[in-house]
Order: sequence, then C-alpha cells, then structure tokens
Amino acid sequence: MPYLKLETNQIISPESCQQQLQKLSKSVAEILGKSEDYVMISLESAKPMFFAGSSNPTAFVELKSLGLPEEQTATFSKVLCTLIEAQMGIKADRIYIEFNGPARHMWGWNGKTF
Repeated sequence: MPYLKLETNQIISPESCQQQLQKLSKSVAEILGKSEDYVMISLESAKPMFFAGSSNPTAFVELKSLGLPEEQTATFSKVLCTLIEAQMGIKADRIYIEFNGPARHMWGWNGKTF
C-alpha cells in the first residue's frame, strides 16, 4: 500500500541505487508501521530539476499510503529529510514532500481495490 517516489537531480549509480531503495523501503515501513511486503519505492535520478533559483542538489518526494495519519506528517517529513540528506547529501531545505492518503477504493492491487 505505501508508495514512495523520489525524484532528484543527483546522479545515483546503479550500485548505490539498490542500497538507497532498500533503506527507503525499510524506513517507510517503519515510520508508517506497515509491513515492508507492501511497500513500493521508486527512485528517479539525474532528472533536470531547478529549485529556489538553482540546480543545486534537490529532491521531490511523494509518499502515498492508505490511512496516512495527517497529524504525523511533520514527523514523517523530518525522518524522510534526515534520511535523504544522510544518504544522498541533499539538504532538507531543498526537499519538497507531498503526502497523500487516498481512499481505499482508489488504490488497486492484485486485480481488486482495498
């Protein structure tokens, strides 16, 4: 159910990409309290991106999950920004995060909806 998509203008090597995906997957499962069996992560690097008047390292993150608790998004933002800064060297003030908690009938899997 949880889906995290991270787009960055940073170049991430194929070797590093696999490690990044694994760390992000574990972290998303942990912060949401959900099984990693359902977590999907997408990492798109080397995207042309411009933020705050420069092309310095930046990232846009989307986190979608059923039942996403709105009162915890500030905590999720801190955890994700800290992780991305530690892993990729992108400063927290150069990261935007969009949180989305779709209705169960708007999320499909295995030929049905939740």
